[in-house]
Amino acid sequence: MSTRTINGGISFWYAQDGVPAPREPLTGDATADVVVVGGGYTGLWTAYYLKKAVPFLNITVLEARFCGYGASGRNGGWLYNGIAGRDRYAKLHGHEAAVRLQRAMNDTVDEVVRAAAEESIDADVHRGGVLEVAYTPAQLARLKAFHEAELAFGEKDRLLLGARESAARVRVAGAVGAAWTPHGARVHPVKLVKGLAAAVEALGVTVYESTPVTEIRQGHAVTPYGTVRAPYVLRCTEGFTASLKGHRRDWLPMNSSMIATEPLPPELWETIGWAGRETLGDMAHAYMYAQRTADDRIALGGRGVPYRFGSRTDNDGRTQPATVEALREILVQLFPQLAGVAVTHAWSGVLGVPRDWCATVTLDRTTGLGWAGGYVGSGVATANLAARTLRDLVQQDSGQGGPTDLTALPWVNHKVRRWEPEPLRWLGVRGLYAAYREADRREQSTNAARTNRIAKLSDTLSGRH
Repeated sequence: MSTRTINGGISFWYAQDGVPAPREPLTGDATADVVVVGGGYTGLWTAYYLKKAVPFLNITVLEARFCGYGASGRNGGWLYNGIAGRDRYAKLHGHEAAVRLQRAMNDTVDEVVRAAAEESIDADVHRGGVLEVAYTPAQLARLKAFHEAELAFGEKDRLLLGARESAARVRVAGAVGAAWTPHGARVHPVKLVKGLAAAVEALGVTVYESTPVTEIRQGHAVTPYGTVRAPYVLRCTEGFTASLKGHRRDWLPMNSSMIATEPLPPELWETIGWAGRETLGDMAHAYMYAQRTADDRIALGGRGVPYRFGSRTDNDGRTQPATVEALREILVQLFPQLAGVAVTHAWSGVLGVPRDWCATVTLDRTTGLGWAGGYVGSGVATANLAARTLRDLVQQDSGQGGPTDLTALPWVNHKVRRWEPEPLRWLGVRGLYAAYREADRREQSTNAARTNRIAKLSDTLSGRH
């Protein structure tokens, strides 16, 4: 290929929209009513909804680099209704509680679109829903089971599609079926996070950037430039949580990598379809996720090298050449006609994975410490629901509100055990994804109609099911 692949630079989304002008760092000790640690979707939405609900609150956001530097500026732009841990919450709290959680997630897609429009945030939103395809017999069996499970959790407006109906939407090579839900939209992640940060500042929230928080304790967020004291300290750091003192084993920073092609000409799009611009996924164990961007590229992601020893995070989004090539192979497997198309951008980011793979929202009423996250890659929408829930929990605790439908959801105050120490953590995660890739390979080579035993065992050992 003659076109050089830009590797890193945070993400393609920043290459397209530009890195924002830096905001000032903290300049000394300060006080606030609420201090939010982390300037991604969770932190910014939390500040947004709290300030809208209680305008007189003094709210400060502390961000280590700049707003949207982490997963909020690097993700696949899937605004959809998936939430990590729903099945476990059904087992712990009953089916109806999990149904309420799912309905709240369905509504959250609408809420993000509504709030973005209200704040005049043009984030390339396109409501095409989510299309998940199967291209092996085992994937098709999982797809049908997944579809039935979604129906059982109250999602009545989704469709199960045969091979011909699937191809009428997107012509994925070898696809034997697909499932579609309307509860999803494509977004440009950076346009959304930039617009949200501007909206938060316009409301009167103070945002400090280049201000890493090194320790959180009751009433204090400690930085190299000073300490912010507040009755409520809300941790919204997702994949970067391990960098905080005492939190190295709370959530595992899982790497996810992406590539973006050059803009594709109309004649190629005619062979692919994808006129509905659905977000696109598959039913592989090491699954992929993709979108058709507003400027007619394909942005596609997957796990690559899933974890760095010691919970380390990447350097400004650079990803390994082998991962770039592996993602390119997936792209060409899905769309063989793209074999000669240039990959112009590649990047990586980290997402937060709890030991039981359950997203959570918590406020400790004895200390005023709160947190939300562990989204396992479903954070674009989940962060919004988490933020509104943190708002309600803070209002309830401070006497400015009572219990709400959101504070009664089963993921509130869920306790998760910590990850194993190294090297067990590294060995476990690397082994897990090697097993998933081998299971995918065997399913494709044998055309077996059942999920490979390796994947089932891996799910059990990892705590995913």
